[in-house]
Amino acid sequence: MAHSALPALLVVHDRGSATAWRILSAARGLCRVIFLCEPRNPAYRVELEQIGGHAEIADTTGLGEAEICRLAESLDPAGVITFSEHRLRLTAAIAEHCGLRFHSRATAAALTDKYRQRQALSDAGVQHTGCVLVRDPDQAATALARLGAPAVLKPRHGAGSVDTCLIDSADELRARLAEFTADGEREFVLEEFLPGDPAPTGPGWADFVSVESLVVDGEPRTAAINGKPPMVPPFRETGHVLPAPVPAETATEVERLAQAAVRALGIRHGITHTEIKFTPQGPRIIEVNGRLGGFIAEIVQRRTGYDMVAAALRLALGLPVTDPDPARLHGDRVTFQYLLFPPAGPLRPGPPALLDDLGDLPGVDLVDVSPPADWHTDWRRGTLGAIGTVYGSAADHTELRALIGQLTQRLDQFWRDPDLPRTGAPRLIDTVDNPIDLSIH
Repeated sequence: MAHSALPALLVVHDRGSATAWRILSAARGLCRVIFLCEPRNPAYRVELEQIGGHAEIADTTGLGEAEICRLAESLDPAGVITFSEHRLRLTAAIAEHCGLRFHSRATAAALTDKYRQRQALSDAGVQHTGCVLVRDPDQAATALARLGAPAVLKPRHGAGSVDTCLIDSADELRARLAEFTADGEREFVLEEFLPGDPAPTGPGWADFVSVESLVVDGEPRTAAINGKPPMVPPFRETGHVLPAPVPAETATEVERLAQAAVRALGIRHGITHTEIKFTPQGPRIIEVNGRLGGFIAEIVQRRTGYDMVAAALRLALGLPVTDPDPARLHGDRVTFQYLLFPPAGPLRPGPPALLDDLGDLPGVDLVDVSPPADWHTDWRRGTLGAIGTVYGSAADHTELRALIGQLTQRLDQFWRDPDLPRTGAPRLIDTVDNPIDLSIH
């Protein structure tokens, strides 16, 4: 455990973009980490048990917001942070109560509410995107008439493309809303569909990028711009490519748009993950996330040696941060992560050797697979439905595009070839001594 003379940093913990182990590693010699969380929560209970006596935990089980704020204050913190989308609002409340650096309550509300965020960006003159609230199937026809088809349906609050799909008709919207609200009332937004322009990234790549920013006293600095492999329908993101396959002038354009969005939302401190789509009308904001993006710390560190988790901790403590070295960021290798998504529905997967062989492809460094017990997948789970990740690098984007083509070809054979014998679930095909952060968006 860290020396008690170090400043105390509160981490409002939940499933997110950094594991407890990863946070403790980045905090070594910098601060004393205290996790504010529910230690018996099944989403991360095993993770906390594994770190055992290496961490301090303040149990928030059964406490309301005001009680958690008082508990936080009693711990005499020097800073507060979260790596979880679901804990941004609570972390903002703690920061306000304790007088610490973080998003204001208003900013946290806009970052976690897709409808409010669209309004804020429009009011600031950054971007107007058609967006209406829908709560039940009876509103389907009116909502779609306001935007026109196609449109995109999303939960008002959420992450990782969960329950996100394209809508082509009022009947389809009505059916989806009935399906998504069957277990209880939920709010959704119906957004204007942004048509893609593949020209900036070129063939073989998704038509969007993400901008990773360090925000210091309201001024965003770009840490990285990540490209993306093609998505899996309906809107499941399949990984990251660093650097992005875009020319320098395009990178500058998306960087400026991300910075304008960060300022419009009133973000003063921390790390942001901004997704930007290329359209025939130019780059457009998909969404701004007010925390470190899923998988981002791993790919940036592997590509540049820069530790974005440590940078996030320093920002929370009000300490100076350096930027990633641009020379290393734009060196002679292209780094990638590729998420493995099976098609939806009950599955009978192919021989394990087909997945074993992925690790033999030139450029693949690690294949990490954790298949579900029953192999039932559901597109509604978004990125939570990935069964594993392939990590590696290539000499350039052309070579990487060919490698990803080989990966997808073998995966298609594994999932869909009717002539292959079906022999049950594959084994775990690769392991490493040091765990890789597999947190999702």
